[in-house]
Amino acid sequence: MSAAGTPKVELRGVKKRFGDKVVLDGLDLRIEPGHSLVVIGGSGTGKSVMIKCVLGILTPDEGQIFVDGQEVTNLRGRAREEVLRKFAMLFQGAALFDSLPVWENVAFGLIQGRGIARNKARDIAIEKLAKVGLGADVALLSPAELSGGMQKRVGLARAIAADPEIIFFDEPTTGLDPIMADVINDLIISTVKDLGVTTLSITHDMVSARKISDHIAMLYKGKIVWGGPTSEIDRTDNPFVDQFIHGRADGPIKMEVRA
Repeated sequence: MSAAGTPKVELRGVKKRFGDKVVLDGLDLRIEPGHSLVVIGGSGTGKSVMIKCVLGILTPDEGQIFVDGQEVTNLRGRAREEVLRKFAMLFQGAALFDSLPVWENVAFGLIQGRGIARNKARDIAIEKLAKVGLGADVALLSPAELSGGMQKRVGLARAIAADPEIIFFDEPTTGLDPIMADVINDLIISTVKDLGVTTLSITHDMVSARKISDHIAMLYKGKIVWGGPTSEIDRTDNPFVDQFIHGRADGPIKMEVRA
């Protein structure tokens, strides 16, 4: 748990490049305990790389990453596993295992990662499915039998199965129609409030960003170019934010178009 005044997650001067391509260029970001931060930005701006660096999937070339005040930038082995127990993630495409029934998808991390007995894990899975509005009858279905919205719900149930402290949402409404997207947004809000967790979401869907966040930060060319309370995003005169939220072709953001 974070001590008073200590960010839940903090990135200081994080840099990451792949060959000649600089993806993160001195990224500074703080997520306070219990807050819901959304990072917006176009495709290829480094949002996913940022999350992978926090999770230790990628190691920054420079900079530091802290979780609850503990530096985790270069943690390995059991120390890294202990930190990762605090995290959960809802992946962009739900990322369910087609070969497993719904309940086993939800319980996968409990069984494989924490060694919980299958019967107990199944009970937890059904309990978490209920929290996202899915009945026990869904537990035995295969992911292929579910709609896109239901798959997202299962993905959310899996994310909360182990009672995490921090949840990452990767483009949570991508591929959903506007009504189902709003249902998922409402579900994220109620789940987060219910669990009292800290969340970091990455999206380019401004409707979703405004609804599920209390703070927003904008990432462009590997740096945060604006950050503040969600209530201020429509009042800022920041040219990057203004161009992005209004979807204008003209402005400081230049899209790379390859012939």
